[in-house]
Amino acid sequence: MASAAEQLASNINFASFAKAKELQQRIFFTLAVLVAYRLGTYIPVPGIDPVQYASVFQQQSGGILSIFNMFAGGAVERMAIFALNVMPYISASIIMQLMAATVPSLEKMKKEGGEQGRKQINQYSRYLTVLLATVQGGAIALSMMQPGSGGATIALNPGMFFLVTTTLTFVGGTMLLMWMGEQITSRGVGNGISLIIFTGIVTVIPGMLYGLFEQTRQGQISGGSLLGILALMLATFVFVVFMERSQRRLLVQYPKRQQGQRMVGGDTSFLPLKLNTAGVIPAIFATSLLLLPTTVANMWASTGPEWLQLIAAQLGRGQPLFIALYGGMVIFFAFFYTSIVFNPEEVSENLRKYGGFLPGIRPGKRTAEYLDYVLTRLTVVGALYLAIVCLIPEVLTGGAAGVVTFALGGTSILIVVSVAMDTVTQIQSHLLAHQYEGLIKKQRLRGRNR
Repeated sequence: MASAAEQLASNINFASFAKAKELQQRIFFTLAVLVAYRLGTYIPVPGIDPVQYASVFQQQSGGILSIFNMFAGGAVERMAIFALNVMPYISASIIMQLMAATVPSLEKMKKEGGEQGRKQINQYSRYLTVLLATVQGGAIALSMMQPGSGGATIALNPGMFFLVTTTLTFVGGTMLLMWMGEQITSRGVGNGISLIIFTGIVTVIPGMLYGLFEQTRQGQISGGSLLGILALMLATFVFVVFMERSQRRLLVQYPKRQQGQRMVGGDTSFLPLKLNTAGVIPAIFATSLLLLPTTVANMWASTGPEWLQLIAAQLGRGQPLFIALYGGMVIFFAFFYTSIVFNPEEVSENLRKYGGFLPGIRPGKRTAEYLDYVLTRLTVVGALYLAIVCLIPEVLTGGAAGVVTFALGGTSILIVVSVAMDTVTQIQSHLLAHQYEGLIKKQRLRGRNR
């Protein structure tokens, strides 16, 4: 027998969506905010020479800068006000989560402060975002004031005024995007920050595809390589969807109990544990922590000291150091974020509170240990899967379509698939809630008529 939720889910169609006015408003609000974000990626930072910057960007187009440009939705290529995107906010969130797990005062605030404690930690994340955006924006502004190979600077009037105004522009753009993401999360559909990154990737992919076919037409890429890249993209897409939907279902039983003159309970259910509990967060975290420093290093490498040039070369795409750091960060954050979102002790206590138990496992501490054991084994597989998917493009960086393969496979597909699945799940949840409300209203009306 299907449950009530499954029966309602099977009845979800366009007619039910047409009746869900609140959901429609949330979707329209989300689309409006994302359109405003896309418009912002076309507003350039004032005071720069577009021709000189285009020349510098073209020199760096085969490396880290183009990858960061993809995540920013093309804002880096145009040096727009949203060039930093939400990466400083993501970096700040990572740092605060690490501190909340290691600093006793913050750990106490997170555990005992409840909702107020979480709000306070989020406020600290915002302050740290301002600091990181100031440092990163200032570094980029300083790099644009340095003379290039021809002696010209990207800044039309380099000086303190340009440094201050450009840094403030970058900081303001990042804070505005952070606010827009929070508004989507609270008043729209889906996770706002993830949707902003999702939108940036999706809007850049058509241009990447056009460039890929254009390179094939000009003979820079063979027809066999083109088919191989497209086949890899499709295979990665199917593999990511399969792995993201994979889960381990633990049987949960509820004992029978006497309630009045009849026996109730004795039901069974399943506790689903996803193979990739952390979702797309490890890939975003690793990208945020790795791409921003390497981008600044590459922009300063041409005129900087020798040691900076050496670091920039070692952090280039396809280099062993880059692959090791990227893969290591993805695996680390897979375990770290899983430990944050899933607490075996809390789940075990909830099962005990409602009378549920795992067959053959004693409730309480033993259940928590078993859940931790199963989750750790799943996370090992999930972390390796994330690392493999994220590092697929690095194997192909030797070809002429290195950046294109990054856009069409690996991290980008992982983000697009995960965010799309999460958003669709939230839409279905809203539709289910709307149908439940309709059933409750009908029952009330029937009761009044009777």
